[in-house]
Amino acid sequence: MAHPLFWLGLSILLVAISLTAVLVAAIPALQELARAARSAEKLFDMLSRELPPTLEAIRATGMEITDLTDDVSEGVKSASQVVKQVDQSLDTAKRQAQNLQLGTRSILVGVKTAWKTFTRQKNTKRTVERLSITEQSTSTLTLRDRETLKPENRRTKAEAYRVHENYNGVSYHQDNFEEEEY
Repeated sequence: MAHPLFWLGLSILLVAISLTAVLVAAIPALQELARAARSAEKLFDMLSRELPPTLEAIRATGMEITDLTDDVSEGVKSASQVVKQVDQSLDTAKRQAQNLQLGTRSILVGVKTAWKTFTRQKNTKRTVERLSITEQSTSTLTLRDRETLKPENRRTKAEAYRVHENYNGVSYHQDNFEEEEY
């Protein structure tokens, strides 16, 4: 029976040698695992200290960016309103300049016409002929005919027809109106 006890002792010895070999091989791995656990613990401590302020800073930065975006959009809106006002002011100034130019032209034309009328020499022959015709025919003409012969009472054909227009543009003529050709 010595044999079975021998084999039992040998197998226990081999199990003990294998366990020792496993422990010798596992010790450095367990030491590295312990160092990794300490490093992870330090990392987690640092994250727990640093992460909340960082997250708060990121949150504050996001809010500041939102505020800046709102400010920029308001600035763009106010700038577009200013541009619209400037455009309207330019349009108004342009209209006023056109009105001023038209008024200035009207005044200049009036002044030129007045100057030409004022400096024009009277044609004495023409007024003498008019006077002579008027003086010759005043004895045979009626009062109305004499009034129409006066230069300030003479009208062109177009003016004569436009005198009695109503709002619809229909002309009414006097029955006894006489047209004269000049």
